[in-house]
Amino acid sequence: MKHFDAIIIGTGQAGPSLAGRFSEAGKTVAIIERLKFGGTCVNTGCIPTKTMVASAYAAHVARRGAEYGFSVNDVRVDMKRVKARKDAVSGRSNKGVEQWLQGLKNCTVIEGHARFQSSNVIIVNDEVLQADKIYINVGGRASIPEMPGIHDVPFLTNSSMMEVDFLPEHLVIVGGSYVGLEFAQTYRRFGSEVTIVEMGPRLIGREDEDVSQAVREILEVEGIKFRLNAKCISLAKHAGGVAVDVTCDEGSPDVVGSHVLLAVGRVPNTRDLGLDAAGVATDDRGYIIVDDQLQTNVPGIYALGDCNGRGAFTHTSYNDYEIVADNLFNGDHRRVSDRIPAYALYIDPPLGRCGVTEAELRKSGRRALMAKYPMSRVSRAFEKAETQGFMKICVDAETKQILGAAILGVGGDEVIHILLDVMYAKAPYTVIQRAMHIHPTVAEYLPTLLSKLEPFA
Repeated sequence: MKHFDAIIIGTGQAGPSLAGRFSEAGKTVAIIERLKFGGTCVNTGCIPTKTMVASAYAAHVARRGAEYGFSVNDVRVDMKRVKARKDAVSGRSNKGVEQWLQGLKNCTVIEGHARFQSSNVIIVNDEVLQADKIYINVGGRASIPEMPGIHDVPFLTNSSMMEVDFLPEHLVIVGGSYVGLEFAQTYRRFGSEVTIVEMGPRLIGREDEDVSQAVREILEVEGIKFRLNAKCISLAKHAGGVAVDVTCDEGSPDVVGSHVLLAVGRVPNTRDLGLDAAGVATDDRGYIIVDDQLQTNVPGIYALGDCNGRGAFTHTSYNDYEIVADNLFNGDHRRVSDRIPAYALYIDPPLGRCGVTEAELRKSGRRALMAKYPMSRVSRAFEKAETQGFMKICVDAETKQILGAAILGVGGDEVIHILLDVMYAKAPYTVIQRAMHIHPTVAEYLPTLLSKLEPFA
């Protein structure tokens, strides 16, 4: 049996950084990876997909060349070259994580499948490892729903899409949320026909209705089709590829596509870790239950990242690491509950989100003010000929602190951080109005937007 000060299972966004902190502190640490170094973000999530989004954006702008005063004839996308570029960018990060870990002092890197034998013992590749502190950072994967016909037809997920080096003739995407919408616009811009099938009455149901509607309009302009209220979805083989039965109130009862992408949520990679042997509790969906410091019900065992159900983003996983590391090494008292929700939808233009939604505020009954401003009146957006979307901010009527915001428009994924920083500082929104902002930018319009705050109607 080999003893370590800490064992880390998984090399997503939290694990490697935590290994680095143990190494710096002179502690021995073992970090275990059974598949690809870097986890979802590096291999099948943020980095490869946003690389593809960038390729799709370049093709889209080229086709719009006449609007900018130039012309490019016959824009064609070479999917093999798109994939090669994506693989190169993703591979660089993957190798970077592995090489950095291999070079850490006091760090033992093990490739294999880790399982708990007890609350402080891990078995991997027939090796027995022991540590008083164990950190689980195993991430999640695409959910495969038990819908009729699911085992009778080929289908794609966000992971298998990374191997696609051809242009699907007609990509049918089951799921009208963040992952599905990003792939929809990307492949439409590559040249595929795209249809989104969504069980709910509208897209991205967690967002406000005006955001949902604006996103739909942005995508519809590009030729993406939608089948909403698809209550009874099933799949079947078809001469044209795959038939997706949608049984909607309007339109034909099915959609026939050459390929189907399932984008209906995520599940944690916790089923085969031997958590029962360690006594670690999970909820009914398999997520590991943690407290405000990310410790499980078993002292000394922590769960970070997507597998704990406390966030499903690269930045929440990394923030989990920061919370654990500061509490452990700096004597801090950081908590998950101090975290302000923040994320982005990387369609073009992007949606930047932080805090609560307008709908959540209205439901709470809290006295609040709100302002909304169209991107078509923002100089920077007009200059770039990217005027779709709007900015919306909600603030507390008494404290004047920002409660939430949505910026759907060019630069929205960057501008949102100005508001997020002010929220963490617990400063009133008037601080933003006193700042001098650079022209021409999108951010300079935040004071203008805030000057239009009014009570909820």
